[in-house]
Amino acid sequence: MKALVVRLTRENPGWGCRRVQGELIRLGHPVGSTTVWEILTSAGIDPAPRRGGPTWREFLTAQAEGVIACDFVHIDLADLRRVYALVFPEHGTRRLHVAGVTSHPTGAWTVQQAKNLAVEFGVRVDSLRFLLRDRDARYTESFDAVFTADDIEVVKTAPRAPRMNAHCERVIGTLRREVLDHLLIWNESHARQVLDAYARHYNGHRPHQARGQLPPLAREHPSPMTAPIAHRILRTRVLRGVINEYRYAA
Repeated sequence: MKALVVRLTRENPGWGCRRVQGELIRLGHPVGSTTVWEILTSAGIDPAPRRGGPTWREFLTAQAEGVIACDFVHIDLADLRRVYALVFPEHGTRRLHVAGVTSHPTGAWTVQQAKNLAVEFGVRVDSLRFLLRDRDARYTESFDAVFTADDIEVVKTAPRAPRMNAHCERVIGTLRREVLDHLLIWNESHARQVLDAYARHYNGHRPHQARGQLPPLAREHPSPMTAPIAHRILRTRVLRGVINEYRYAA
């Protein structure tokens, strides 16, 4: 009973002891509100409901399946020029979309990448509810209109608050640590090839803790083998060995 009371409270931080009591009674556990109050107090949990709104982390967690974020990644080329990539990670599936790469990311170019992404999503766009972005001037009204046309609400982060777009920042950090810091990128076309290859690895093979060590495109873990030691393990070299993928031979 104590474990159930604590679970209900942690999963529903807006519930007070009387609301928890009502849910317990509905589940067939006729306990008093005083008992619930004592259980929560002994567990170090405030038995009174929180009057404010959810924290930013709680909001993102609750809405993860319907949130997609975006941000620019700058890539320094071998000749010291700089190009920019526009990336869109999905919060729920962790799937990464690389919209485009350019040396001149204008507002018109950004709008076109948004349109291309909407076409790529197709009917899947109905599952999205929020687009999370910063206040970069390259995100124009026309850019927002591409998403609002599909009933996606654009949520802007506060100025100089990268943690409000933490998922996207983590993806960009992973991209740098696993690929960009290990390669010399020659030009815009080469940058696009590298990012596309990494996106295929990221979505189809790379495990994610938030998904139980599944890659974004996997629906379930592969069936365990009875004697995996009897099978030969094959290595697939991605980006000429910067990343390795491992599979059992058929």
